[in-house]
Amino acid sequence: MSRTSELTRNTSETQIQVKFNIDGSGNSNISTGIGFFDHMLTCFAKHGFFDLDVQVHGDLEVDCHHTIEDTGIVLGECIKAAIGDKKGIKRFGSFILPMDETLMLASLDLSGRPYLCMDCDFTVERVGEFDTEMVREFFYAVSYSCGMNLHLKRINGFNNHHLIEALFKSFAKALDEATSIDSRITDVLSTKGAL
Repeated sequence: MSRTSELTRNTSETQIQVKFNIDGSGNSNISTGIGFFDHMLTCFAKHGFFDLDVQVHGDLEVDCHHTIEDTGIVLGECIKAAIGDKKGIKRFGSFILPMDETLMLASLDLSGRPYLCMDCDFTVERVGEFDTEMVREFFYAVSYSCGMNLHLKRINGFNNHHLIEALFKSFAKALDEATSIDSRITDVLSTKGAL
């Protein structure tokens, strides 16, 4: 069973192409026009063992908002499409990731019911050309377009680069767990019989 997806989204603000493979090996080809965002998506692919190709042309002459948010929308849709009917997957995933002084928790449920709870504040407005307020916007877009319940929580840490990178890496590890196939699950992991 191939768990891959490929989507294109074109608007007057952004043109986005994403290819996603859940069962990859961490290979990525990322070009968003925002160096730090490229780095974060590369980390997401590497640590989740996802193959990810993201090509974005956005209105960066305005700011980074549309590029980052719209990429989150398309990535969330790709994750949802690649998961398919959710039969056999673990559904839940959690990971606590250490990175130097930072300790970050990501926990998620591929329930089909979107929700984001994020507890992580930043002390600078920007890391590179990436506005730190866009971290929440990105994860909100991913969680709602995928239909996942996503909790992100800073346990410790103060370096803004480390905080954001730990968010992306812990999210990747939690998603890798949640999308993993468990041979004991013969249908979907729900008493309702559907997700």
